Formats: sequence, C-alpha cells, structure tokens
Amino acid sequence: MLHSIAVKDYMSASLVTFTPDMNVLSAIHAMIQNRISGAPVVDEHGNLVGLLSEKDCMQVALNAGYHGEYGGRVSEFMTHKVHTVDADMSILEVAKLFLEEDLRRYPVMDGNRLVGQVSRRDVLKALEFLW
Repeated sequence: MLHSIAVKDYMSASLVTFTPDMNVLSAIHAMIQNRISGAPVVDEHGNLVGLLSEKDCMQVALNAGYHGEYGGRVSEFMTHKVHTVDADMSILEVAKLFLEEDLRRYPVMDGNRLVGQVSRRDVLKALEFLW
C-alpha cells in the first residue's frame, strides 16, 4: 500500500529557503526560529543551488571558536551537490533512499521546479496512514 503513496502527499510544501548571498548567521537564526535542521538554497530565479544544514553550520561554529571569524555567506557553507526526489516518487522509494544515504531531507522537484521537501519524519507520517 505504501507503493501507492506519493512524496507529494506527505512533503512539506511551505518551505523556509535561503539565498547563496545571505549572511549565514541570519540563516542559522532562521533555522533556530523555525525549528528546522536545514533548508534549500535558491538563486534569484528560484532554482535550487544548494542545501544548508545544521551539519554545514558546524564549520561556522568552528571558524568562530578557533579563528574569531563570524559569519560569511550561505554559499561558503552550503552543500552544493544536492540529492533530490521527484514529487510523484513513491514514499517507499524515498524510505529506501533514506536508508542508503545519511541524509535527513530531500528537496522535492516537479520537473525543474522546487515544490517542497520530504524528511524522514514525513515518511513515518505516511506509515501512520496504515494504522
């Protein structure tokens, strides 16, 4: 039954996004305020160009602690190579990807357009549907 559930049925469509030229400390503040562990990075045209995660931001903390360097641009810390999933992909296939990759979220694409994000928790929410 999970085969018939699509990513678009459980993804988060209302996203916090960052831009490459945004101050990384502002992005960190937004992640804390919104209680999220990462967000897509988009260019001025809305194209997905990266992903900024809490793990990426650990370098910001190290730079501040060891070198007294505070901040920088999101583009300096984000992950540039982003793994994405298609909105129509089965939630079961995404569950397999989460087991194979050490990722917490995937940006969801509809063609070339970013339409949402799916997390491990979203997959678990789909399991609740079976109860």
